[in-house]
Amino acid sequence: MLKLFEYNWQVRKDWFDWCSTVNEEELLKKRTGGLGYILPTLYHIVAVEYGWICGGIQDKAIEIPPFEEVANLQQIIDFSARCHEELAPFVYEWNDSLEDKIMIDITDEGERVPHKYGEVMRHVIAHEIHHVGQLSVWSREIGLKPVTANLIGRGLFDTVKIHL
Repeated sequence: MLKLFEYNWQVRKDWFDWCSTVNEEELLKKRTGGLGYILPTLYHIVAVEYGWICGGIQDKAIEIPPFEEVANLQQIIDFSARCHEELAPFVYEWNDSLEDKIMIDITDEGERVPHKYGEVMRHVIAHEIHHVGQLSVWSREIGLKPVTANLIGRGLFDTVKIHL
């Protein structure tokens, strides 16, 4: 699971770099599907990861600013870095004993819903991958090459050298 978080973090950084080559008007232009905008989608990816891991599983008091307070690329990059600094230690310390622990999610309607930590962690991974797919579609719609979604070749497994 750690490698998939690291993959998502690399891909997110690549999307931030990609965004730096695109004018802000394109990043905030209304699009079809998903959340409908590039920058708000990146913000949403960060906020959801932070909310589930720090606010949900770790049950910390967290503050997620509204998008309007971090509505440009550099502010979203900074928001992502702050969230990452807080949540990454938990991800790196993950162990099998946490899989079946229960967190309580309070829905918008006030309902208390239990979730296993392992399920939530995997949801966070899948959530980002889902939205990155939407970013890729929008990238092609504006005539730009999207960030590669390839896990292979990212160096995530380079600590082991295989000799054939």
